[in-house]
Amino acid sequence: MNRAEQLKIHEIFHSLQGESNLVGLPTVFVRLTGCPLRCTWCDTEYAFHGGQWQSYGEILEQVKQHNTPYVCVTGGEPLAQKRVHGLLDLLVDEGFTVSLETAGSISVEQVNPAVLKVVDMKAPGSGEVSKNHYPNLSLLTAKDQVKFVIADKQDYQWSKDLINEYQLQQRCQVLMSPVADGLPAKDLADWILQDQLPVRFQIQLHKQLWGDTPGT
Repeated sequence: MNRAEQLKIHEIFHSLQGESNLVGLPTVFVRLTGCPLRCTWCDTEYAFHGGQWQSYGEILEQVKQHNTPYVCVTGGEPLAQKRVHGLLDLLVDEGFTVSLETAGSISVEQVNPAVLKVVDMKAPGSGEVSKNHYPNLSLLTAKDQVKFVIADKQDYQWSKDLINEYQLQQRCQVLMSPVADGLPAKDLADWILQDQLPVRFQIQLHKQLWGDTPGT
């Protein structure tokens, strides 16, 4: 097998998209193994290790079995495996609507322009704010999204400041969600409304339906 066309895959599964502007749509998730970050509220620690090497062709075959046009490449941190770009290109060429969930610590400059980028900027409560790669923000377009996971009022204020500094609401879609089982969702919703903040509030749909069961 050509190692240049292999990725270490933790799981491939069919579910409803739980976040982003594609929320609720049946989607195939391709979860890559590994992540350089260790966020305090991470809900995919199980994907830091393990998995199996699979070729692009093997991955594509599994994706096609689920008869949906939506594919989400996620992790871990998918961009930590440099060969992920070949898979993204292949999925786009095959006609899929492809989204990429990335932690924002690695450049998205080489990502296929047809891919919907969802960049998760790390607020102070994550413990990884120093790892943010801020040049990514200038690479986002109207179809892309930047996401802020909010643990407390400090995270909220930090996110507000970043949105204003980079005028993100004019560049891309802006999402905010509370840390699950941490910040009460109502508190974040109230702050957004009080400040008339031009963002989309969201709660993780998959956790409302299935809890923390991975690969649902």
